[in-house]
Amino acid sequence: MDDYNKHNDEFENIGENNENFYGNEGYLEERKEEYDEIKNYDEIENYDHYNTEKHLKESSFYSESYSKPKKKKNPVLMQMVIVAIISSLLGGVVSGFVFTQFLNQKPQPTIDSIFGNDDTTAQKAANLDLNGLESDYYRKVVVESADSPVVAIAEKVGPSVVGISVTAQKLESDFWFFGTRETSEQGSGIIIGSDGYIMTNNHVIESALVGTSNDIAQGARIEVILPNEREKAYTAKVVGRDSKTDLAVLKIEKNNLPAVEFGNSDEVKVGELAVAIGNPGGLEYMGSVTVGVISGLNRTIPIADDRYMKLIQTDASINPGNSGGALVNSKGQLIGVNTAKIGGFDYEGLGFAIPINKAKEITDSLIEFNYVKGRPLIGITVETRFTEEIAKRNNLPMGVLVDEVALYSAAHKAGIKRMDIITKFNGVRVKSLEELNNERDKHKPGDIVKVEVYREGKTIELELEIGEEK
Repeated sequence: MDDYNKHNDEFENIGENNENFYGNEGYLEERKEEYDEIKNYDEIENYDHYNTEKHLKESSFYSESYSKPKKKKNPVLMQMVIVAIISSLLGGVVSGFVFTQFLNQKPQPTIDSIFGNDDTTAQKAANLDLNGLESDYYRKVVVESADSPVVAIAEKVGPSVVGISVTAQKLESDFWFFGTRETSEQGSGIIIGSDGYIMTNNHVIESALVGTSNDIAQGARIEVILPNEREKAYTAKVVGRDSKTDLAVLKIEKNNLPAVEFGNSDEVKVGELAVAIGNPGGLEYMGSVTVGVISGLNRTIPIADDRYMKLIQTDASINPGNSGGALVNSKGQLIGVNTAKIGGFDYEGLGFAIPINKAKEITDSLIEFNYVKGRPLIGITVETRFTEEIAKRNNLPMGVLVDEVALYSAAHKAGIKRMDIITKFNGVRVKSLEELNNERDKHKPGDIVKVEVYREGKTIELELEIGEEK
């Protein structure tokens, strides 16, 4: 009971003290002075919290420390920041590695290198150091942005390949009509001299000529169209032509023409680049470019009745109108004259060209002498129907049966007559015209050889001085 009274007295004392504390007349004035000292209430995050805190601290029964609670950090935001930093670091490392590998990468072989294209511009550019980058990197950019070598070839050779238009009068007769009709043919040619000399095929122009001469027939004409003057036609005259090699040379009155650069057909290899430039299908497709490779060399193809030539074979597309056009190598040098194409269902990409070394030899002679100088000639025509079967049936030796002898020819001077059978030429056994021509071509005009002939049951040996074909 005494303890209860004691606690009750203490409780009443506390109440009195509090009443005196809060009821003090100077209490509000003191609080006001403290609040007036605060110039900006916005600087305090929570005014009520501040008021409560001051009262607690100044209260006589408050004995515990009080601290302002800290704001909790957002864990998701922190994770996103960390991931972003790590990603940036990894991205920088990978980008640096890839860029370094790119700079160190060597350029792959190009077409220019493979083909020996002498592009000094690209080489000079490759030796530069652009903005501190390695020269190999700059070389790669230059080479990969360059045009195809065929573009350069076409730009170089195209101006040297012309169109040829031939107008002729052809005799025709049928039930309703008898007389001549005007015909038109078109082909290609190559400028071989800046002063107006043009090379083409003989079969391109022969329809406008009189017989085997170089004279243009009445009512016929041969015209040349230049690539840069397609609306104008230049009248051409025939300097010379050779049916045995299917070559001809024309001349127009024009100077400062872009003559083609000659190559060396003896150095041509199977598999190397071949570019054909001409007018397939006529002048409407003038300057067409087709690309392929050299498919074969020394292909023996018949050119005339008694002549064979060794030609270059290519799979570059060659069509009617390409005849007389240019076949060039990777340097844009003339290596052949397009002259024939085997077509049909069983053949594709099989074209032929006269090797330029042989063609130039012929055209040089035509320009200088108007014929092929130095070509050996015997002066006979032969009966090709004479065979070994006929020879055995008539008890005759097999050889070359003479059908005609040209007047004042080497054969005429040697005493060879019609119906003679030539069995040996310069001691070599011959059984066909091809074998006779092969032996004849081993000699030059003026050479003297022994010829053995069979005549009326007897073998006769004659002495023949080889003549010259004109």
